[in-house]
Amino acid sequence: MARVQRTSKGKTMKPNYFVFCEGETEVAYVEMLRAHYRLPIHIIPKRTLLNVTPALISRCKANYVETKHDMTFLMYDLDVPSVLSRLQKIPGAILLCSNPCVELWLLLHYTDQRAEIGSTDCVSKLSGYIKQYKKGKLSIEDKLSLMDNVTIASKRAKKLSPYKNPSTTIYELIEELDKLKGKN
Repeated sequence: MARVQRTSKGKTMKPNYFVFCEGETEVAYVEMLRAHYRLPIHIIPKRTLLNVTPALISRCKANYVETKHDMTFLMYDLDVPSVLSRLQKIPGAILLCSNPCVELWLLLHYTDQRAEIGSTDCVSKLSGYIKQYKKGKLSIEDKLSLMDNVTIASKRAKKLSPYKNPSTTIYELIEELDKLKGKN
């Protein structure tokens, strides 16, 4: 009796997520997401937005095996007025902008923030929830707490007007990661 030979379906490649960001806090947060979701999230820290161009993005992506579902994210603070217009000129990228700063996104994990706020006040208010907060440093306890509250932070962020003070669109990255994780 002849046996039917199984054919391999082939391995499905997970999409690459390229996150260009400017600061230590952004890098620490995205590293936390990468560890939690266990997905190919590539962090490309660029201290100034002047360095981020479509050509640079293409060069960075060339180092990885490309999939048709790869995504590019630009995670920047909108504390400088010209930043948004520069980011919007980069084609095919999803903007993860926080106004005034990324600490607003972290703050939304713990409390609602609807009134306009400055960067210094935002960091100060966040320090009430994350003891001994320092930019770019998140303890294991901080990471666990942030991941426990990411859904509520997303809900709070969606109620804010994008790109205005206060606002953040970092929840869009969370939604994309959740979508892919839901498929597994």
